[in-house]
Parts: sequence; C-alpha cells; structure tokens
Amino acid sequence: MIASPFLARLERFPTVGSTNDVVRDWLSNGTQEVCIAVADEQSAGRGRAGRTWAAPNGRALLLSAGFRPGWLDPGLVWRLAAVTSLAMAASAEEVADVPPGTIRLKWPNDLVVERGDEIRKLAGVLGETEDLGTADPRAVVGIGINGNWRPSEFPEAIAASMTSLRDIAGDRAVDHERLLDSFTRHLETGIGELRRGTFDADTWQARQLTNGRRVRIEHADRRSEVVRAVRVDPDSGALCVAAIDGPGGERAVFSGEIHHLRVVETA
Repeated sequence: MIASPFLARLERFPTVGSTNDVVRDWLSNGTQEVCIAVADEQSAGRGRAGRTWAAPNGRALLLSAGFRPGWLDPGLVWRLAAVTSLAMAASAEEVADVPPGTIRLKWPNDLVVERGDEIRKLAGVLGETEDLGTADPRAVVGIGINGNWRPSEFPEAIAASMTSLRDIAGDRAVDHERLLDSFTRHLETGIGELRRGTFDADTWQARQLTNGRRVRIEHADRRSEVVRAVRVDPDSGALCVAAIDGPGGERAVFSGEIHHLRVVETA
C-alpha cells in the first residue's frame, strides 16, 4: 500500500532478514524512489562495522528507505542519511510528546538521549550505496528505533546504554503507525529540500551531541585517540576535530575511517 504520493512503494513484513536487503533488491529490480520496507522483526539486522541490530518482535520500528539519487551530487549522497535521521528525530519527539531537541544525533549514525551524565542510544542508522557516479546510482538508508520496548525488557548486557520512546515518554505506549506516518511526512519535506538544492544544516548541526565535547575515536585500524569534536561539516558530512592540548587546527574525520566513537566527557 502506498501511504503518500511521495512514496513509490511501501510494504510491511512480519519478519525479514534485513529491511536494507529488501529495499536494495527492490531498487536492483527497477523499483523507483522513494520506497520503504517496514518490518516487525529482523533476523539479520545490521549496523555499522559489521555490528548486529536486534529487537524483540513489535518493540521497535524497523525500516529502510530506498533512493535513486541521480539528482544529487555523489559527494552529497551522505545527506540522505542525515535527512532520514532528522526526520526520525523530529517524528519521535512528536509521537513521544517530549520537547524538541530531546533527541540528539551522535555522529556518525546514532540517535541518542541524554540523562544527566548518561548518553542512551535510541536508534541506529545504516546507509549503503551502490553505483554512485553512474547512470543508475542507488542508496538505502536503514533505521531501527526502539519504540514500545520497556526498560525491564532491555538485554542486560546493554541495558545501561539504551533507551526507548516508551521509556522517555514515561512508560506511555507509542503508536508505531503514527510514528511511521509522521516520519514519512518529515522525510518528504527533507528530501524535497534536497531536490531543490538546500539542506537544513543548522538543524543538523544543532542536534549534534558531539559538538564541543571530548570524544575517543577508535580508527578502522584500531588506533585510538582522544580529541575535541568541534563541529560537523555540512559539505562533506565529516566530523571536524582538534587536539585537546597543543597547537594544530581542525582536521576532518570521515565515518568510513572510524570503527567506533565514544563521548568521554558529558559535562
């Protein structure tokens, strides 16, 4: 069923391996943008750097959106994931009835909530692309957001680092259908702006949790360093960092260069 003229295809599944894989296959077989696959459960959900993403059936909103971004410069395709993240953050605040700005973006791919000195993960985003710079570029952005997941049900190993919309809404049930509808509306606005050559860099910048904070970067080669995150670059999507002490200006760190990033100072 197509819920909006904005969507070429929207389909729900009780269980899939990965919604990213479903949408990638759709695009490979000619489905036009924007197409969205939604699942109640994933058996092979994944995150960055080979990590897994799992949630009990019906406890999270799991979806992937597919694009054919021939209308977007290949160097700016990362903005599809940024717009998707902003759309979900705004929609989640609306549905959970929490103040705007409650949900932050932790570069490069997490939606998080601060609780005192704690940073709790609410959602993860995974962008994948194929054939950029060709006549048939394709991009898939997957997002899994913890919705009706009670803290008492969180896996013990990660309970201290995660949260859900139900949790931040004071144990009020969250309507996943309403969340999906709101997300689609916000995504349509953001993609429309991208098509017109604009990007809401101010909002993207304002939601960044890492700006102005010390972070520990674990590089792809497992080399680790602590730096100060200064800002995110709206042209490249990179995190601009500077040394904690000593001389030296800003330098850019790109998401493909890192294995993990952790905020080491939350005050």
